[in-house]
Amino acid sequence: MNDDPITVQLDNRAHRVPAGTTLAALLAELGHAPRDVATAVNGRHVPRDDRASLALRAGDAVLLFKPIVGG
Repeated sequence: MNDDPITVQLDNRAHRVPAGTTLAALLAELGHAPRDVATAVNGRHVPRDDRASLALRAGDAVLLFKPIVGG
């Protein structure tokens, strides 16, 4: 992983991470348990199983929100 920082938009605020950071790594850095938060990148839902393979890119818009359950 390249350590040069990039800036992503995390919940509409600039957030710096090392280049190559995955969505799963970002959540871990922020202290979120994988099941406690739902995620979207650039307006698209990212399933929990896909977070480890999704490398963030400069300018990505990352949204974290409470999962909606029930029916």
